[in-house]
Amino acid sequence: MTSLSRNYWSTRILFPEKLYQGLDRVTHSLLGLSRRRPGILQKMHQEAEHIAELSLTFQHVSDRRLRDRLDEFKVLFRRQKNGREEVLPEAFAIMTEAAYRTLGMRPYPVQILGAMAMYHGYLAEMSTGEGKTLTACLPAILAGWSGRPCHIITVNDYLAGRDANEMKPLYTYCGVKTGVVTSAMDPAERSKNYRQDVVYTTSKEILADFLRDRLKIGICHQPSRRLLRQMRHPGNARSDALVMRGLDTVIVDEADSVLIDEAVTPLIISQSQENKGLLLACSRADRIAQSFVRDEDYQAVMKYREVNLTEAGRDKIEALSATLPGIWRGTSRREELVVQALTAREFYQRDKQYVIQEDKVVIVDEFTGRLMPNRTWRQGMHQAVEACEQLEMSDPSETLARLSFQRFFRFFRKLSGMTGTGCEAAGEFWQIYRLPVLTIPNHRPCQRVLSPDRIFVDEEQKWRAIVEDIDHCHASGRPVLVGTRSVKMSEKLAEMLTEKGLSVNLLNAVRHQEEARIVAAAGAPGALTISTNMAGRGTDIKLGQGVAELGGLHVIATEKNESGRIDRQLFGRCARQGDPGSALAYACVSDELFQRFATVPVRKVVTAAISKGSPGAQKLAEKSIARAQRSAERLASRQRSGILKMDTWLADALSFTGSNVDF
Repeated sequence: MTSLSRNYWSTRILFPEKLYQGLDRVTHSLLGLSRRRPGILQKMHQEAEHIAELSLTFQHVSDRRLRDRLDEFKVLFRRQKNGREEVLPEAFAIMTEAAYRTLGMRPYPVQILGAMAMYHGYLAEMSTGEGKTLTACLPAILAGWSGRPCHIITVNDYLAGRDANEMKPLYTYCGVKTGVVTSAMDPAERSKNYRQDVVYTTSKEILADFLRDRLKIGICHQPSRRLLRQMRHPGNARSDALVMRGLDTVIVDEADSVLIDEAVTPLIISQSQENKGLLLACSRADRIAQSFVRDEDYQAVMKYREVNLTEAGRDKIEALSATLPGIWRGTSRREELVVQALTAREFYQRDKQYVIQEDKVVIVDEFTGRLMPNRTWRQGMHQAVEACEQLEMSDPSETLARLSFQRFFRFFRKLSGMTGTGCEAAGEFWQIYRLPVLTIPNHRPCQRVLSPDRIFVDEEQKWRAIVEDIDHCHASGRPVLVGTRSVKMSEKLAEMLTEKGLSVNLLNAVRHQEEARIVAAAGAPGALTISTNMAGRGTDIKLGQGVAELGGLHVIATEKNESGRIDRQLFGRCARQGDPGSALAYACVSDELFQRFATVPVRKVVTAAISKGSPGAQKLAEKSIARAQRSAERLASRQRSGILKMDTWLADALSFTGSNVDF
């Protein structure tokens, strides 16, 4: 490939079509359903069974002959020659044999089925423990043979490095070079790894690198314009400064987390900008907010996490700011500052939305439970939280570029992925990403025992019941994995269990250094593990000796999440690959989900029914919580839709200015 060609392809992206509306949206939904019809899965399953049988015929073929045949496939795919589809079964079969020779793992027919689904542009829903890491390698090798960039997106740096390292022998055998990009790498190391055929990284790293590259090339981010400019002025080429070599194919692991849960906020590239006036204003706003009384001066709307001032509150702001200069003279701006300070106090909780480390506010990702260092809330909210915690305030940030994950992943020519929980969001996957969901059957029948939820009125009763359940299971020798929604709750439960003389492995945003080791050992006899939502996604929990006979791993959810998919992800940590296991969720009417998304009358009825022990009270509470979850999911979907619409609007509004704020 010539330098001009590389320069062109390094910034070429597929601009997505606008989302369908009205009757067009309905028609498009029907098309999505047709892409998921049972006949397609049945046909692919038959092909996968045939490929698995075909792979066995290569068992006695020499490595040299297999590699020669793989080289032929590589030439065929790189030159984009006709006949590629005809050799796909043989290519998959030889890769299956190659996986056995290099990794000691022969892909099951259902793994081959998942790989075929991803090659054809589907989102493969595969249960936890079905071997998604190996499955992703097969379509990635086909993409790597094409010579175009292929990225595999994982949920964190550890998994990106682990998967790239563990699967490297298979890639090498098939003539494909692999790289990995993590947050700790410098630009030179990133550039070197992005030059490989298949690159493992995270959604935040690849999007941040994409935006930084766009900032480097400025107004010439259009490939045709850049190509003409380079042809006219060869000495002014700026492609050497780019970190990435372009976008083409992407395979997203844990796609529900990456494409749905984490897509609630856009990724922003910013730089600190000194603004002493704003810092002083945030400090004064916090002092004013301290004197405000809830339901008298303001109302807190739990569902939307918003603060609305009352007339008394507005009058108080006017009185307290009468002698203040500058920014406090404007009515709307001073009210905005105080509302922000009240929002920080009401809805940003320490050890839930953030933690304090070295006298700094560090954001916690609510969906993964992981820390997000060097990231800040925008529009003064970060400074409002710092003022609330009485910390030294950091300088606010100026936005240089922003882009939503929804819009970014639609830039790729070919998008596919895999997840353990995709059916609940199948409509959104199709409408936003044109990504049909295909449910892959399990290799072995699932033996998970899912008990009815246990719901309480009083929070202390709930925690006592949880401790008793854990103590009972632990006494029998069964391992227990407990999922909590916040650092604070995980620490509280660990303290309660320690007081009973139980030894606990604790995994949260603060205690995460040995995450893989802790989760991998969670299936050992008598192991007791407490984890936030991070729950070691991607790490296989293997049962210790004799655990299966005791009933397998027991998983406890201490609180329902705002998405049923996240609950299913936690429960999926047990009963993997046909192993036995059990799962149970606890809840109470004072939990955040119920308080935010259940109406006051519903909360009163459920509370009264459970308190009196009325017949069917637990069933009523279960249905009410399920309804609250659906309400939360609809709100989150609307928020994601709003972000995507804002991105589209910005792209249209700023396209004629050459601005880099949005792409």
